[in-house]
Amino acid sequence: MARGRKTSFTIRLTPAERLTLLTWQRATTLSAGVARRARLLLLLADGMTITAAAATVGLSRRHSYKWLRRFVQAGLEGLHEQPRHERRLAPLPPALREQPTTLDVGSHAPGAPGG
Repeated sequence: MARGRKTSFTIRLTPAERLTLLTWQRATTLSAGVARRARLLLLLADGMTITAAAATVGLSRRHSYKWLRRFVQAGLEGLHEQPRHERRLAPLPPALREQPTTLDVGSHAPGAPGG
């Protein structure tokens, strides 16, 4: 007897969507992540539970729900990675940069420890 909750969430794919996902699953020019998401959706459409499908494709349940939500909201285009936010800071203008200090490496001040 199966344990745990049964989800009422079912996914239905159109024949065109199914064909596209099957193509993506076998494609060698797409990223592995897109192929993995395509396989996840195909398994879910075939009636597999989210937990089992996630384990089969190597995703966590959390990420599986994320990609399901994106598919429901944006269709097949939602399965591609979205551009990340740029987190790199622009270089500081020269006037605001710290100027390197000159250190006398190897010479010690008289009376300083170690010299």
